[in-house]
Amino acid sequence: MQLRKQLDINKVLFLDIETVPALPNYKKLDDRWKKLWEKKSQSLVKENITAADMYDRSAIYAEFGKVVCICVGIFTGYPNNPSLRLKSFAGDDERKVLSDFADLLRVYFSTEQSRLCAHNGKEFDFPYMSRRMLIHGIELPYLLDTAGKKPWEINNLDTMELWKFGDFKSYTSLDLLAGVFDIPTPKDDIDGSMVADVYYQDQDLDRIEKYCLKDVVTLCQVFLRLMNLKTIPDDRVIFPE
Repeated sequence: MQLRKQLDINKVLFLDIETVPALPNYKKLDDRWKKLWEKKSQSLVKENITAADMYDRSAIYAEFGKVVCICVGIFTGYPNNPSLRLKSFAGDDERKVLSDFADLLRVYFSTEQSRLCAHNGKEFDFPYMSRRMLIHGIELPYLLDTAGKKPWEINNLDTMELWKFGDFKSYTSLDLLAGVFDIPTPKDDIDGSMVADVYYQDQDLDRIEKYCLKDVVTLCQVFLRLMNLKTIPDDRVIFPE
């Protein structure tokens, strides 16, 4: 595989983000934002279902949601003595979460050899974080500052895109790819549809963080299989203390 030959896996930062609606429910929106959400959600609203009913879907839109957790993983010592090291950025203060993550990119991932990798990252994670950073007035780090770049000048990776091999007919979840490659599922506790309730109702950010970290581990293992490489043993995966 040409990418495998060109790529330094130790310079790829693997990541996953968790997002929630900006406010706990539709009633908390002021009149202006209620109108904006009603307009945005028109394509989602069906008979007997209102914009208010669909507000939980606002988490997937950067204009109406916020990032509460970013988890990252990086391989060290690959291929001779590989480990997978994990780190998380989580909190109620979205600006701090994004700023701390941006600082990591600026310090350690700012060269032409550096790359980001996420599942569906090109459609979701990367643009979502970039938009939220701009909303908070955070300068975009090198790997997210893609304005004006041609597609072939953007080196970030997407495991869903790698799996498609040019076929754009359907979405393939990370959970499905984990099943295909016989990798343990990260969805053994919660899944993405439950994150908002766990955040606002249970107020259990630690649970979301653990789920996100497991997603990153699965992402990394799937990526290795997509490169036709062996996965990392569990005892070589180093979680944050």
